[in-house]
Amino acid sequence: MAQVLEFKLPDLGEGLTEAEIVRWLVEVGDVVAIDQPVVEVETAKAMVEVPCPYGGVVTARFGEEGSELPVGAPLLTVAVGATEAPASPAPSTSSASGASSAGAPAAEESSAGSGNVLVGYGTGAPAARRRRIRPERVGTPAAPAPVVEPEPVPVAVPAATGEVNGQQGPVAVVSPLVRRLARQHEIDLRRLTGSGPDGLILRADVDSAIREAEEAARAQTRTAAAEPAVAEAPTAVAAAPAAAERIPLRGVRGAVADKLSRSRSEIPDATCWVDADATELMAARAAMNAASGPSGGPKVSVLALLARICTAALARYPELNSTVDTAAREIVRLPGVHLGFAAQTERGLVVPVVRDAHTRNAESIGAEIARLTELARTGKLSPAQLTGGTFTLNNYGVFGVDGSTPIINHPEAAMLGVGRIMPKPWVHNGELAVRQVVQLALTFDHRVCDGGTAGGFLRYVADCVEQPAVLLRTL
Repeated sequence: MAQVLEFKLPDLGEGLTEAEIVRWLVEVGDVVAIDQPVVEVETAKAMVEVPCPYGGVVTARFGEEGSELPVGAPLLTVAVGATEAPASPAPSTSSASGASSAGAPAAEESSAGSGNVLVGYGTGAPAARRRRIRPERVGTPAAPAPVVEPEPVPVAVPAATGEVNGQQGPVAVVSPLVRRLARQHEIDLRRLTGSGPDGLILRADVDSAIREAEEAARAQTRTAAAEPAVAEAPTAVAAAPAAAERIPLRGVRGAVADKLSRSRSEIPDATCWVDADATELMAARAAMNAASGPSGGPKVSVLALLARICTAALARYPELNSTVDTAAREIVRLPGVHLGFAAQTERGLVVPVVRDAHTRNAESIGAEIARLTELARTGKLSPAQLTGGTFTLNNYGVFGVDGSTPIINHPEAAMLGVGRIMPKPWVHNGELAVRQVVQLALTFDHRVCDGGTAGGFLRYVADCVEQPAVLLRTL
């Protein structure tokens, strides 16, 4: 006889206490194997696929996509030993009620009377969510539904019957995040034409609709301002003020906000900067990549070279590879360099960490940066890959910015910011010439060192940028 077991949201590590359900990977009635991923959640650190420790038939799911669950809350129940959905109820009514209350905001949205358009994943199928049909279940008679509170399934509910953008059926949206963005900006998804496969509505489509709505509002404001006022009007009707948009600080954005606020409140930081002639560094990079040949391996990036220069500089100035233990009032110098680098993604700014960067050469660092960047873009970085850094390199020059004053990535002691490399007038060998110039900015914790140490570190980095041969002494 099958035994029904409850699987709860596990402890995801790194002090995380809650997670947002992004996408369910199984349906009620699906057969799952041990350690099969059943749900994709977003934490303050990363996107994580959560595997189920039981094998059997899914009898219930708790929580809607887009809702948040605390660690330890029920995720789903599994009938262990069953090969098809059981005919008798599995979880208790109280468990089902708890699940519906945990997903209350999403459940309200799924009400047909609300007029909201709620959709799931997939293309323009007759139902908003297409159920997977597993081979072992084809031809098997449908088992009686379990007597539990049914989980609300997001369904497209058009405001009126008939065609939507020339097509029958529900709206297709790629994710609940896109749906939420449209709802926040009062964008009617039924009026959008998706640019994805089979008319799938992507985030770019919603962003474009938001820009068009804002431009239309500005044009309406300009037109209204240009119209002359009617003096004979008996009364003046004041226009209702536009409602302010409120965006929850949670997930990655909330974690970044907390860390930056803590950095500003706890660390007495200071910044020094210098302009450097990067012409020789760019020439050395071109020579290295040319020497490797067309099939000699991946190209060495500028960021990889700068990262290698940083590890050499930290070997000379270990004060900057440290942290402050405020409780013990001690400076803790760290034995190895775990180099973080800032990466911008659709989910916000994240800082993946290259482990043991001090033991790697430029090619190895570059390969690891490329690997972690790809994981960041796809939202597959684990919490362990986003923590434990000892020094951070921020290349904001990729955004066309010349300079900035970086905020230290707490609890580290320093961050090096790199602006864009661009042609500028420069005195070279006593003559005015056009050279490739970059601005380097170092923000440091004044508790761990003074300006002399910080200036020495930054000057050494600039010297290596201007004369890469200087770096050969430490290789």
